[in-house]
Amino acid sequence: MTSTGSALLSSGRDHRGPRTPQADVPRSSGGAAPRPASGRIAVAIGIGVRPGTESARIVRAVDAVVGQTAVVCLATIDRRAAEDGVRGAAATLGVPLIGFTAEQLAQVDVRHSSERTSAAVGAPSVAEAAALLAGGGELICGRTIVEGIVVATAAMIRREEGPN
Repeated sequence: MTSTGSALLSSGRDHRGPRTPQADVPRSSGGAAPRPASGRIAVAIGIGVRPGTESARIVRAVDAVVGQTAVVCLATIDRRAAEDGVRGAAATLGVPLIGFTAEQLAQVDVRHSSERTSAAVGAPSVAEAAALLAGGGELICGRTIVEGIVVATAAMIRREEGPN
């Protein structure tokens, strides 16, 4: 039971304890990244992975890029969001998993696009585009490759609650 562009997996526990911000988190110009009530920088993580990637590798790659920054969600292309490794990584990180269609990802302007990625999945970017769509804010950390996994982060914009 999945829906495009909505949370696919939610876990209320962070198995590694609370995540706090790094002092040297890069930010693009145009203002500081939004902070949750705790004062921590909040980011959406976009990932690009090959089929069958193990959750432990994904978690190591995310940790290498974000350190102790507050992670709000993990986002990727919908076909990878359905895989056990990606779902397991979101559960380990204690965040919801969001999947986007190739068409949604292809509509996003990104810093790094790839003809190879476009040919493989139908969108020139997965990690950066997914981070930007999920977070709604500016790109904080562009395409970074760790252990063959592409990771990008975007500032999380607080969404206004609609009328009940």
